Amino acid sequence: MSQSLHPPRIAHIFQGTPSVPGTPVHNIQTMRRKAAGHSSHLTKILVANRGEIAIRVFRTAHELVMHTVAIYSQEDRMSAHRQKADEAYRVGEGLTPVAAYLAQDDIIRIALEHGVDMIHPGYGFLSENAGFARKVEQAGIAFVGPSPEVIDALGDKTKARDVAIKCGVPVVPGTPGPVASYEDASSFIQEYGFPVIIKAAMGGGGRGMRVVREQSDFKTSFERAVSEAKSAFGDGTVFIERFLERPRHIEVQLLADALGNTIHLFERDCSVQRRHQKVVEVAPATHLPEEVRQAILSDAITLAKSVGYRNAGTAEFLVDQMGRHYFIEINPRIQVEHTITEEITGLDIVAAQIQIAAGATLPQLGLSQEAITKRGFAIQCRVTTEDPATNFQPDTGKIEVYRSAGGNGVRLDASSGFAGAQITPHYDSLLVKVSVSGTTYEVARRKMLRALVEFRIRGVKTNIPFLFRLLTNDVFVGGKTWTTFIDDTPELFKLVQSQNRAQKLLAYLGDMAVNGSSIKGQNGEPGLKEEIVIPAFQNREDPDGPSLDTSQSCEVGWRNIIVEKGPEAFARAVREYPGCLIMDTTWRDAHQSLLATRLRTVDIVNIAKQTSYALANAYSLECWGGATFDVAMRFLYEDPWERLRAIRKLVPNIPLQALVRGANGVGYTSYPDNAIYDFSKRAVENGLDIFRVFDSLNYIENMKLGIDAAKKAGGVVEAVVCYSGDVASKSETKYTLQYYLDFVEQLVSEGIHVLGIKDMAGLLKPEAAKLLVGTLREKYPSLPIHVHSHDTAGISAASMLAAAAAGADVVDVAIDSMSGLTSQPPMGAVTMALEQTGLGTGIRYADIQALNLYWTQVRVLYQCFEANVRASDSSVFAHEMPGGQYTNLMFQAQQLGLGTQWIEIKKKYIEANELCGNIIKVTPSSKVVGDFAQWMTQNKLSKAEVIERADQLDFPSSVVEFFQGYLGQPVGGFPEPLRSKIIRDKPRVDGRPGATMEPLDFKQIKAELRAKFGKHITNADVTSYVMYPKVFEEFQQFLEKYGSLSIVPTRYFLGRPNVGEEMTISIEEGKTLIIRLMAIGPVVEGKAQRDVWFEVNGEVRAVSIEDKSSAVETVSRERATTDPGSVGAPMSGVVVEVRVKEGQEIKKGDPVCVLSAMKMESAVTAPVSGHVKRVVVQEGDSINQGDLCVEIVH
Repeated sequence: MSQSLHPPRIAHIFQGTPSVPGTPVHNIQTMRRKAAGHSSHLTKILVANRGEIAIRVFRTAHELVMHTVAIYSQEDRMSAHRQKADEAYRVGEGLTPVAAYLAQDDIIRIALEHGVDMIHPGYGFLSENAGFARKVEQAGIAFVGPSPEVIDALGDKTKARDVAIKCGVPVVPGTPGPVASYEDASSFIQEYGFPVIIKAAMGGGGRGMRVVREQSDFKTSFERAVSEAKSAFGDGTVFIERFLERPRHIEVQLLADALGNTIHLFERDCSVQRRHQKVVEVAPATHLPEEVRQAILSDAITLAKSVGYRNAGTAEFLVDQMGRHYFIEINPRIQVEHTITEEITGLDIVAAQIQIAAGATLPQLGLSQEAITKRGFAIQCRVTTEDPATNFQPDTGKIEVYRSAGGNGVRLDASSGFAGAQITPHYDSLLVKVSVSGTTYEVARRKMLRALVEFRIRGVKTNIPFLFRLLTNDVFVGGKTWTTFIDDTPELFKLVQSQNRAQKLLAYLGDMAVNGSSIKGQNGEPGLKEEIVIPAFQNREDPDGPSLDTSQSCEVGWRNIIVEKGPEAFARAVREYPGCLIMDTTWRDAHQSLLATRLRTVDIVNIAKQTSYALANAYSLECWGGATFDVAMRFLYEDPWERLRAIRKLVPNIPLQALVRGANGVGYTSYPDNAIYDFSKRAVENGLDIFRVFDSLNYIENMKLGIDAAKKAGGVVEAVVCYSGDVASKSETKYTLQYYLDFVEQLVSEGIHVLGIKDMAGLLKPEAAKLLVGTLREKYPSLPIHVHSHDTAGISAASMLAAAAAGADVVDVAIDSMSGLTSQPPMGAVTMALEQTGLGTGIRYADIQALNLYWTQVRVLYQCFEANVRASDSSVFAHEMPGGQYTNLMFQAQQLGLGTQWIEIKKKYIEANELCGNIIKVTPSSKVVGDFAQWMTQNKLSKAEVIERADQLDFPSSVVEFFQGYLGQPVGGFPEPLRSKIIRDKPRVDGRPGATMEPLDFKQIKAELRAKFGKHITNADVTSYVMYPKVFEEFQQFLEKYGSLSIVPTRYFLGRPNVGEEMTISIEEGKTLIIRLMAIGPVVEGKAQRDVWFEVNGEVRAVSIEDKSSAVETVSRERATTDPGSVGAPMSGVVVEVRVKEGQEIKKGDPVCVLSAMKMESAVTAPVSGHVKRVVVQEGDSINQGDLCVEIVH
């Protein structure tokens, strides 16, 4: 062999001398060499690269029984490629993350100091740097690649064009040589026009490359291309070519030895690209005419031979829509996508590289063109840590879960593919290359889909959802893609995101383990740690036989009349019923009154099917509306619409009822009329049957809107008169019997189906019930009457029996264990008493007792929300506080530090009510009085002092808005001059508040919400947002962080888990997570965080949790605001250049700074014109998406 094949440093390879003296005989190296059956002197190879390509080379080198050396930057000190090598040394100390791998002299120093025989450059970094290759050979080390002269001739794309032209190989029209400045390109652009493409002469991988379609973009694009090329390759030289529209990108894999033997390993189709970087590659190319294929292969061989090419390389071509091919470059290195060529040929290209670099010829390796055959097809997908939903912005962070694919025909090449790996913004975003092979293109495509489905990557976003869309697109299925296919196909970005349910659930459980429950109002742990037992129900047909089968819901009930005949027929049937029906409030008002509305959906649906049988003859189940709507989102992190849909599905036979606040819907304020009509329509669509419409002030104008909206939605309209005072008392002067008769007459004139009497405070005494109901029954003999009360004073059971006797058709009760006190009277007692009066409810006593067994357990479970109301309180006749508010106000008082002044608050409640004018008190008017009372207590103000100083005091906003008239007009009007003193110069509303409000644009709101939170936003979500904008947004943010927790058993949702505790949580049918808390780590030094370790179905996972009790001071950057002049970072990255100074005048569109992430640079531009007030970043800063960069006064 000639001396040129053996540089001095590797001459000993052919002399039989070990490169590492004193190597022990019995070690893994010698054992591997012995097992290999030979004693080759290929001993030590260094890979001047990082990541997956370094590992790829190490693996082949180990198969060749070689010793491997890795280099790593400071930022890569934890990277996997360092661990895969036999030795590893830090390179480029003190340099930037990229510059470390460009430190030529330092790399060679490491190689010489540690007896390295060969250096493999990988791809990128120094792989196409002729100067580096020359230095390697001058140091007596073999360079695994072409000679420096060939790299110089072909690595520079402008020189490569000249070679092609000399060989008669067609090229794309371009500048005759490098372009030093954008002005130098004017003659070329004048001749060929736009579009053009700017390319880095020394680069690849899409970096330093820009397509320009207009003159106005040319200067900025040129500067960015030069900057990227200089940063990535150490050389900012660029050239310009005419840009072909929709071409295919076909490349040929070449192998050549030092004697001039040259072969091809067929072609690859690399047309699927983004930012000129390949995303998916296919080998061989589909639908490529054979004559075109052969011409390309032949031209590739011609080019390689003309320059004396040695080692592996890739000749790249574009094929236009006419089938004409154009040479664009030869990459004198291994390519990222070489794996699919290996799959279709069965060859190890890296092994051939190393052996050729050591002097082997192709014949010695058994490689001839005739011996190279292809079999089937292979596809490679590059899985990257980029978010396709945000224009492929690189994502950074720690990989929390990494589960990869495998199986027949699947190959993975990765580096950072493991749980715990830290993804930084310093390097390429490639995470893993997935290569699959199959007998046909379609088999390979389906195999790739299967492989991608198997991946579970959590902690950072990936492009896998995008790859799914791409692989299933008809164009890709047909195998006819082009280089701008991604840009030309917007439907590829209609992504289906993975739910990431398990990891989000762990984040919540981890937060519980570290910080405990954050549910407001919770005091202590849940009272039940075991699963609630579902009781058996007696079989009606065979009481002594097997229990009732409740696997399917009951289909017989009062709702059938509504569905089949409509609301009017339903009302007639209720009125004709010979007994007295019941409404069960357990699913809404009972837990609102006793447990601060904290009952979760899961604990309702667990007993729903059984309830459909037990209460089949019930008038309705109150399960929605009122405070449950906002509390579901605000505190329970549940979708109230999903609750309604879930109950409807499981209870198809019993009418579902909601408490609706007239013109306020389920909110606490006024809305445009179309919001109320929209809400009512959505409610019926999602399963609601009966609207119990009330107004918190008995204001008829508000009632009219709610009644009409419910009626037009197709619901049963139950209009409510809110009860206050005492109609049986001779001293009552305001809320008299005549007042109620007059108000009911107004309601009846609106065409209601049912009349409701809502005694929210439990003021309705038996004699008053008899008088009021009896008089109404006499006046309206065909109108169903429904009576509701609370048991705060302990009298409601007697009142319900009196109301039934006087002609009421329906009375409200709650299951025994959820009844009494501020809730409704007990179902068992009331129904049994009615049975003896001839007004039977049709509800079996045995079924009530079975239900009660379940709810007894639930009450214990939720004991952490008990309001500590232990006895009846007849003082309600004085303060008139609604039952639900009684409980909630106690919670609020405790949170405000007024818990010891509860008696004083009740006194102030009386005074506050008097100051408001003795109003009807039910949410939201009762909240006004409650806020007023707490404010008076806090400030130690008497009624007289409030009146005297009203024009000087700062009242609670709810009180001010009440007096302005935003809730409507109270009975008898507002007290003056108190009203004027409180509202001062604020506007007055003297009619229905919503009447003058502009209609909402629901389509626009939906579009805005989808832009902010994602495409999962539904019409029902829009309605939730309209009712509670801030609450809904916070709920969506919670879902993004923790996912839906509605499936989590309450004992885990509310209870802090113990180390070693095992939790079984079913996330959907057939998918169960067995979770065990393993450990809670210490506070991380310098951060207020702890690592929490779980075992999930046998797999160890970790989540980082903020320790809210930690004293560690955390430093965070200022965030950009919604003001257009507040310019935030569009992505996470490193600031590489600041373009503006404070005080500088700036125009809209001017760049303010430049960010770099994953070696991609992006200019941050001014969204408005003005002058720069502040610059809060500087070069070298690492910033996150949304961090403030510059503030502009505009």
